[in-house]
Order: sequence, then structure tokens, then C-alpha cells
Amino acid sequence: MEFSSKLLERAVNEMAQLPGIGKRTALRLVLHLLKQPTEQTQFLTQALTAMREEIKLCKSCHNISDLEVCEICSNPSRNHKIICVVEDVRDVMAIENTNQFKGIYHVLGGKISPIDGIGPSQLTISSLVEKVRSGQVEELIFALSSTMEGDTTNFYIFKQVKDFEVRISAIARGIAVGDELEYADEVTLGRSILHRIPFENSLKNI
Repeated sequence: MEFSSKLLERAVNEMAQLPGIGKRTALRLVLHLLKQPTEQTQFLTQALTAMREEIKLCKSCHNISDLEVCEICSNPSRNHKIICVVEDVRDVMAIENTNQFKGIYHVLGGKISPIDGIGPSQLTISSLVEKVRSGQVEELIFALSSTMEGDTTNFYIFKQVKDFEVRISAIARGIAVGDELEYADEVTLGRSILHRIPFENSLKNI
């Protein structure tokens, strides 16, 4: 792809770094921005800069937040004794959209995947175990995707907390094996949470 401007080429190359964005799509987006009023582009730049510099991870659940403690964790109407364990912030958003879960979350930041060099120490598993050890948690709900990595992560956490007095459940397998939660429709995901099963029962399906 030939460019008449090095500045344009640089902008396109940077835009093309985004997932799902090829060079042609990146060029279309950059040319669109060039056609917009200068202040519109500045608003976008300022929003991205502020997000990158000011966004935080909730010190309790590790969800993305504007504050030290996110709005979900600081909400007194949520059931803080029920924790839904998810991979990342997209899963929190997907479950919240169902309006079926009134507990709080724990964001692991990924799944155990030896082939990708991701072990338990790279995730927030230790802080989750500490929450359970504190005796403040009545139920853990595993809501990771139905993949080998998701099942491995669930089982690892289960082994870490099974001796504590905590109920351990998993979302019902209304979510197809291999599917990511963020792509599940809200009705199916909502039902899978409401009809969750004891984790020991889910082991039979692994």
C-alpha cells in the first residue's frame, strides 16, 4: 500500500495494530478522522489519553474502574458473600447485561495456559483464595469459558479452596463448549447463572 504522506502512513500503521483492524480498514478510519473537525479528533485523543493514564484496577475484584474500589464492589445492595469468578472485564459486562446476578466479581486477568506461558502466578488467584480464607465468602461461581484452559483454571482454583467452608458452583453448560462468555446471548447467559450446578458435578463433563 503506497502512501502520499508519511504522517498518514504512520497513523494507518498504528491503527492497524488494533485487533480485527487490517490496513484497509485502518486507512478508512484514518481518512474519516481527517474529514472530521479538528476538535472532534482532539476529543478522541483526549479520551484515549485519559483512559490510558487514569484508569485503575479495583483493589478488591481487579475489574477496570475509575476509582480505587469499583462501583459494583462499593454497592451495598450487592451480595458480597457470592463471588462470580471471570476471566476479564468483558465477562463482567456480559453478565451484568443479563441483570440476573446480584453478587460481586473476581477478575482473574486470564486463564491458566502453559502453552502460552500463563501460570497461576500470572493471575489473581492468590487474592481470590485469601478472600475465601477470610471466611466472608459463602459461594464461588466459576464463570470461565468452556475451554480446556477454562476448565484447567476452574479445577486449579477448586483444589485451592475446596477445604474451606464455601459452596463452589459453575454456570450451567448452556454455553456451548469452546464459546467465550462475551459472545453468548443475554438470555442464555442469564439462565446459565441462575441454573448453576455444584462444581463437583461439572467435573463429570470435563
